[in-house]
Parts: sequence; C-alpha cells; structure tokens
Amino acid sequence: MRRSPWATLVVLALAQFMVVLDVTIVNVALPGIQSDLGFSVTGLQWVISAYTLLFGGFLLLGGRAADLLGSRAVFTIGLALFGATSLAGGLAPSPGWLIAARAVQGLGAALLSPAALSIVTVTFAHGRARNIALGVWGGLAGLGGTLGVVAGGLLVDALSWRWVFFVNVPVVVLLLAITPRFVARFGPRAGERSFDLLGAVLGTGGLLALVYGVVRAQPVGWSSPEVVGCLIGGVLLLVAFVAAEARSAAPLVPLRLLRSRTLSSAGGALALNGASFLSTFFLVAIFLQQVRHGSALRAGVEFLPMGGAAILAALTATAMVNRFGTRPVQTAGAAVSVAGLLLLSRTGADDAYAAWLLPGLVLFGFGIIGVGVPAQIAARADVATAEAGAASGVVQAFYQVGGALGLAVVTTVSTSRADSAIAGGATPSAGLTDGFHRGLLIAAAFSVAIFLVSALSPRVAPHKEQQPVDGVTVAA
Repeated sequence: MRRSPWATLVVLALAQFMVVLDVTIVNVALPGIQSDLGFSVTGLQWVISAYTLLFGGFLLLGGRAADLLGSRAVFTIGLALFGATSLAGGLAPSPGWLIAARAVQGLGAALLSPAALSIVTVTFAHGRARNIALGVWGGLAGLGGTLGVVAGGLLVDALSWRWVFFVNVPVVVLLLAITPRFVARFGPRAGERSFDLLGAVLGTGGLLALVYGVVRAQPVGWSSPEVVGCLIGGVLLLVAFVAAEARSAAPLVPLRLLRSRTLSSAGGALALNGASFLSTFFLVAIFLQQVRHGSALRAGVEFLPMGGAAILAALTATAMVNRFGTRPVQTAGAAVSVAGLLLLSRTGADDAYAAWLLPGLVLFGFGIIGVGVPAQIAARADVATAEAGAASGVVQAFYQVGGALGLAVVTTVSTSRADSAIAGGATPSAGLTDGFHRGLLIAAAFSVAIFLVSALSPRVAPHKEQQPVDGVTVAA
C-alpha cells in the first residue's frame, strides 16, 4: 500500500505532541491532586519525577528495540502503554497508584518517542524533505510544552485534575486505529537480533541512577549521600556500559554512533538546549504565578507567544538549513536564546508584560527551536537506516538527561538565592524575583555554551539532495 509520507508525519507528530504535552499539562493539576489524594509535599514531586525517571532511563533501550523488533511495532506498543496508563492515572484512588501509573507511562513514552523519530528519519529522504519533516517535528514539540499549561488550566478549572490524564485516551485510541493505515511497517533489522542484555542493564541502570540522583538533589541537597551515591554510581555504570559495548557483537548502542562528530556535537547542543528550555520554563511559570500572582490559566496564555515563536522558528530554521547548512543556523539560534534570556533576567515583578516578558519569551522561543531543528538534522546526517532507532534513542537521551541536570542545577541555585535574600530581609516577592534573575542567568550560560558547541560543530549541508554513500551521508 502506498502511503503519503506527510500523512505519516501527522500521525507521528501528533503522538510526540501528546508526549511533550504530558510533561507540562500535569504541573497545573498538582494542587488538586495533592488535596484530593492526600499527597505529602515531598511525595507530590514523584507525580512528575516518576515519569521523567522512566522516560529518560529507558530511551536507549526503546531506540534499540525499534531497530530490532521493527519501529512501527515498538511505536504501537509504546502508544498503547501510554494510553492505558493515562487511563489508570485518571482513575487513581491513591498516591501510590498514581505514581506507579506515571512511571509506566514514562516507559511507554520511552518506547514510543524514539520509534516515532526513527520512522520519520527513514520515511523521508536525505535533504529538503527530511529537513522540513524535522522542522515540523521540532515546532510541534516546542508548542506542546507551552499548550500543556493552557490545556491543563482549562481542564482543571472546567472539570477536574483527572482529565489531564483522561484527555490522552481518545487521542491514543484514534492513533492506534489509523497507524496501520498511514504508517508503513518497517521490518526488524536483519541479522543478529540480540538485545545485548548486559548493555541494556548497564546503560539503562546508569541513566536511571543519574536521573534519579538529579531528581532527588532538589529536596535533599546535592551533598546528600543519596544523591552523591546515585551520581557516582550512574557514571560508573555508564563507563562500564561503554566498555561492554566496545566488546559486544550486537551492542545496544553502536559506539561508531558516539564517535560521529556530527552526532556527538549535535547531542551536546541538544543536552544544553534541554537544560536551558526546561529550567527557563520552570522559572517563568513560578514567576508568573507566585510573584505576579496570575492564575495557572493566565500563565499558560502568557506562554502562548513563545509557542507561536517556536512554530515560526521551525519553519524559518528549516528554510535556512536548506540554504546555509546547520552550523550557522544553530549558532544564530543560540545567540537569539541568549538575548531572550538576558531580557527576561532583567524583568521586575511589576514590569509590564508587553514591554519585558513578551519580547523575552518570543526571542527565547524562537532561539530554542532555532537550535533544536538544525541539531536534530545534523544528528542524523551520517546515520545508516538500520541504526536510525538507536540514534534516535541516543539523541533523545541527551536531551532528557541534559534537561534534568540543567533543571536541577538552576532550581538549586535559584532557590538558594531566593532563600538567602529573604533571610537578609527582602520580601518574599523580592526574594523570589532575585532567585528568578539568578536562575535565568545560569540558563543563559547554558545557551552561551550551545553557541560555542555549535560554532565548533561540523557544517552539515543537507540542502543538496544528498545521496547515501554505503548508507552514510557525507557532512562538510
């Protein structure tokens, strides 16, 4: 059956949009969840953290499974698991039930997301078509995070917190019904089909330990034995993982992927991009609600221009990559991000939204996707089709783990600064504003690092309709 690649993209992008939306939509429901289910203050964080932990920890395994079992099969399994656990979360009668549902939902996302990106990579040929597809992918991902706050506010205000989970169910049912019609079946990779059990245990365990340590850093402190032990253990497991992969006949992650300068530099940029985006999103959401005293719904509406800028950036970046290649577009995106963050970092509690927050959010939204789209394109420029799933898992693991680390660092610095200011006699509003400013300067430092990484990265020029050479595309 002949399928339109653009119809395939719509199905896959809608699934990814739902995954990204779910990261932020739950945030505005937390107060209702806490009062309804009787969560403790420390326990409530696990509604978010359980999802992040499993999502980040199992991405490598999800990407490899897509290569070995077939990407559409793994996508479908992940999608069904995501929908079933969304329903279970909405029906949760207790804190333990909800946390367990969120954890398994994260596992579903870790299967779904790299498989979907793998299908996009192999559905569209190298060059302009793939660049446009990845631009759409990046734009919807940026918009999903923003719309999650608006959608969550609307659902909680009009219905209840349970609907931030129930809303996924009809979307998943629709996607499961139309996937066989619009998404081609890509068979399993030929040859050895070993899952590399040792690599899976070491790689997944290392990522889980790192993400868990980062998640726990905020409530218990970076110097806590629990956090230090997890971070050291995670690093040791990942070192052992690299050693095991070097000797494996069928590795979970072929090390030649990590030796690729285009993929490794793009992965570094995406990790820093995730750190900048997630930390800025968190800080601005707190600033809008706790300092400027807006409602969750109003905060979401005030975020919307950032989402619109993200869509415009995706379209613009795609066109610019086709003309100039990835490196100049990526460095320009980083520079715009820095400008937006510096403007936001000078915003006071009573400053006009239109004069300060709006231009800062628009610049940042434009810049963050201006980095993401060319980095996504560059990361796949020299990846063979048979390893598209593994490469997608690696790239998304960079982003998720980088985002978790960056958020933890910025949250710790921002909270420490706010507490210190309040202890010194500042009002709570002034202290939170001071912490907000300090956190945004750290986020701006991440974007400066993106600029440096991008400036030193290879210049991939996929605007020329590249032809694979032995399964590999040549980058300049």
